[in-house]
Amino acid sequence: MKHMKDSRREFLKKTGCALSMTALATEMLHLGTMSAVAQQTVKAKSELAPDAGDYKALILVFWAGGNDGNNSVIPNHSDASVSNYTAYSNARNLQGLAIAQDQLLPIAVPKMNGLTYGLHPAFGPVTGGINSGIHELWSLGKLAVVTNCGTLIRPMSKTTYQNGSVQKPYQLFSHSDQVAQYQTSISNTQAFTGWGGRVSDKLTAGFNPGGLVPMVASIAGAQLFTAGQTTLPMAIAQANNTGTPNLANVLNPVGFTSTTASQARLSAFNQLRTVDLDNNFIKEASHVTDLAMSANAALQTSQEVSVTFPNTSIGLQLKQVARLIKKRTDLNVGRQIFYCQLGSFDTHNNQVATQNTLLSQFSQATRAFYDEMVMQGIDQSVTLFTLSDFGRTFNPAGSGGTVGSDHAWANHMFVLGGSVFGGDFYGVNTANGTPYPTLTIGTSGPDDTDNGSGARGRWIPTTSVDQYANTLARWFGLPQDAATLEAVFPNLDNFVTTNLGFLP
Repeated sequence: MKHMKDSRREFLKKTGCALSMTALATEMLHLGTMSAVAQQTVKAKSELAPDAGDYKALILVFWAGGNDGNNSVIPNHSDASVSNYTAYSNARNLQGLAIAQDQLLPIAVPKMNGLTYGLHPAFGPVTGGINSGIHELWSLGKLAVVTNCGTLIRPMSKTTYQNGSVQKPYQLFSHSDQVAQYQTSISNTQAFTGWGGRVSDKLTAGFNPGGLVPMVASIAGAQLFTAGQTTLPMAIAQANNTGTPNLANVLNPVGFTSTTASQARLSAFNQLRTVDLDNNFIKEASHVTDLAMSANAALQTSQEVSVTFPNTSIGLQLKQVARLIKKRTDLNVGRQIFYCQLGSFDTHNNQVATQNTLLSQFSQATRAFYDEMVMQGIDQSVTLFTLSDFGRTFNPAGSGGTVGSDHAWANHMFVLGGSVFGGDFYGVNTANGTPYPTLTIGTSGPDDTDNGSGARGRWIPTTSVDQYANTLARWFGLPQDAATLEAVFPNLDNFVTTNLGFLP
């Protein structure tokens, strides 16, 4: 009997590997994860269908490597009372890192007394582009910027940073550590769950009780952001330049064909998954497989997007997200969180050309995505936002054609969507009384971390990742009671403001 059970378990193990579990179960860190997902299959789908009018989605585009926010959002005015274009140009033009003022895409900012700032020219129409980019969304009130945002444990000033009276985030300026802190919103200790996963932990039962796919999905491989205590994240491949894999393929069982022998093997596999369920691990693994196969069945009917997406990595990732959103009713989900990633922002050199290419790819892809959400009639229900490792030094690294910038701290984040209160800056005021940092390096720079020869323009954040993330999560439906916030954003109560106000 033992030999028979071992043989059957070996068969299940080998055949189960044929199912595309890289698509559904990339991070089974806890048996409880499998159990929680399995319990969703107990009730009939019709009993648990979410309210079709209450759908919402959050899409994170992570700028891996650390985008230079100083060249993404730039003063475009001459007012001497706050940092102006002259201050920016004086610090960056000599080495060749400043963007010419006549190339900036102007934006008026009410919170800055109506002063004009400029976006990087790559955010507008580009040669060979398929749309007008995201700059236009500013004037339409669909794009906002959260300025001077970064990892924090509690509010910090230049004085408290330098005298050590307030705990700093661990391993500042380190790629891996700062990426982890942006994705977990926890900067005082190492964490093993992401804030996207923890939001899903709290909301799945209420919004996606009968969902055929997890609330959280990554189109860029396994990510800490998507990991929760009870959340089972899904990871699927982006489309390639021919549009595949389409959704009909992402969860298909691999290794089975239409031949008689293959179908008999599939039938045997399905039968074996119904027995020996007294073993908890086998029972839950079987249910997870059931869930994947049910989702696969729901994805067989194609609903292609209407808008043309650019043939870039981020364009094809967002195209796959748009496809999944279009299948939301068939997948029985009321809430979805997606992770996408655009890399190569670690521009210690060759920044001018590299950043121009990356921001152009981002702008073209996200505008196509926004337009697709409009076409689907749910632009009010979908919000896309950015995170990055950190900002970059205001003082350039090198000069001439190879000029770049080095690792810094605070950065500017972009939020766009139909519900965004756009056309403005958001965040906690810096030392100059506005949300935008003072572009002055050294002793006289109130927002710089350092003095003297060590000063390079590493802006101290005034808005924390926690505040930024909770503003998004609150709109998404996360309850704002103390116990829930403590579980999802454990350091949020260190900050006075928990809602930055860029969403209803």
